[in-house]
Amino acid sequence: MSVPGTVHVVDDDAAMRDSLRMLLEASGLAVRTHDGAGVFLAEAANAIGVSCVLTDIRMPEIDGLELLKRLRDLGTRLPVIVMTGEGEIAIAVQAMKAGAIDFLEKPFSEAALLAAIGGALEQSERLREVAATSAEAGARLATLTPREREVLDLLITGLPNKAIANQLGASPRTIEVHRARVLEKLKAHSLPDLVRLVLAAGT
Repeated sequence: MSVPGTVHVVDDDAAMRDSLRMLLEASGLAVRTHDGAGVFLAEAANAIGVSCVLTDIRMPEIDGLELLKRLRDLGTRLPVIVMTGEGEIAIAVQAMKAGAIDFLEKPFSEAALLAAIGGALEQSERLREVAATSAEAGARLATLTPREREVLDLLITGLPNKAIANQLGASPRTIEVHRARVLEKLKAHSLPDLVRLVLAAGT
């Protein structure tokens, strides 16, 4: 397995849970099993580290499709793989549209399972990196004064200092000072750096 991580197995079938747990643990993965979607949802927000969800689509009370919806509503970004019964391609497609990243049609091979899990954990790692970058960028932007933020917003539209000065009713020299402070606070060296940082922060 190229990316180590935790696999959350959600299935009401105890034999299936145990079988999956043993197989995945033998491949070097940490596994947590849950006998229903409700049990998993109660702790989903606390799932930390690189992790993914492997869930059956057919479960009592909360099925796999409803689990996907609730995870989305919670704002969690855990990659989800759904397991479907033979011939349930239509349901698998619904699951993909609801946010699942992959599906496995039973009976599936060990190789197919491990490939799907590997892809999900790699996506989880990428999502964590993006979130960390976004958080760092947001923290840097939060250090700007309101005026410096105004200058930044105009800088990244491509306006020169003189045009920014005219728009904000300030002197070009004042804008130059603000620009220098913005670059220093954001640890940026150029206009492209500023644009990338604002995009990373999502603001």
